[in-house]
Amino acid sequence: MVSRAERSPFSDWWWTVDRLLLAALAILVVAGLVFLMAGGPPVAERLGLSTFHFVNRQVLFLVPALLILIPVSFLSLRHVRRLALLVYLVGMALILLAFQYGPEIKGAHRWIMIGPLGIQPSEFVKPAFVVLAAWAFSEGSRRSDVPGTLLAFLILPATIVPLILQPDFGQTMLVTIVWCGLFFIAGLHWFWVMGLGGAGLVGIVAAYEFLPHVRARIERFLDKESGDTFQVDTAMESFSRGGWFGRGPGEGSVKRILPDAHTDFIFAVTAEEFGIVVCLGLLMLFAFIVLRGLSLARRSEDTFCRLAATGLVLMFGLQASINMMVNVHLMPAKGMTLPFISYGGSSLLSLALGMGFLVALTRRRPRAEMMSHFGQEGVRG
Repeated sequence: MVSRAERSPFSDWWWTVDRLLLAALAILVVAGLVFLMAGGPPVAERLGLSTFHFVNRQVLFLVPALLILIPVSFLSLRHVRRLALLVYLVGMALILLAFQYGPEIKGAHRWIMIGPLGIQPSEFVKPAFVVLAAWAFSEGSRRSDVPGTLLAFLILPATIVPLILQPDFGQTMLVTIVWCGLFFIAGLHWFWVMGLGGAGLVGIVAAYEFLPHVRARIERFLDKESGDTFQVDTAMESFSRGGWFGRGPGEGSVKRILPDAHTDFIFAVTAEEFGIVVCLGLLMLFAFIVLRGLSLARRSEDTFCRLAATGLVLMFGLQASINMMVNVHLMPAKGMTLPFISYGGSSLLSLALGMGFLVALTRRRPRAEMMSHFGQEGVRG
């Protein structure tokens, strides 16, 4: 047991972090491994890999993920911003390099190979983007000599234009919605909020008209006869097969024919084997993390902390919601992972970075530290 009287970096961290949030994240990670053990083996066997290939790789990725989440959660506000800026610049550079040197997968250049590892840079850009946008909005509202609001407006097109060119409509939509959420929370006028909503509708219409893969997904969602809806139909069937309490671990059959049973449609596999009750429990766990994060953000006296923490939990919750809504056919397919549940190294590491930022931002800080932050960070950024 760590004593409150002990003065060390770890004891200071332990008594200032929100342990309920950490516990919920730990439960989610463990649940992810259990559910991946159900959905991963059939896909691995179809691909000629060892039975637990995806499970073993996910466990290997968990080690660096923890080595990211825990140290990042120790950071001060100044170092959170600096790390976010570094990650953003490196991530955007890798996105641009992927156009030239990255492999083309399903018509998109989203990956870049670093040795034997494939990395999706846009995953790491997302949490860094939220922190930087929150910093820009907070500085714009606090200081008239810093063009924070202008920087906040510029960072959005600088981020989404390369994503559109990849193309990656799902990540573009997610980043844009979170930015609009920060815009609204920052207290800017309703006129601008309505204008952004109109611009978003124009963007969706333009994507439908000029991006064939977007048009195909929307048409398949609206009309099953317009294209192949095998994965969505099979995912929906898994919920009826599993019922309330599931068929039992390892007893599912849908995972043997779903191509993305270990990634995009792991929620459907979970429904068949563990039941709708477990899926509802997983939904409640995601909701708890989001609501807990929002509650902690609301308590903060610092505008930057409030905005950044809110943006991070909004992105986390939206990503989870989109994945689950696709599985139950409430949204067109987006190719978005279920946080900490779906298989994926880049996704897992970027989520660890985002949650590390969240834990760092929501730590209880002495008023003296906050006053130092207000006095010094406006100059040093």
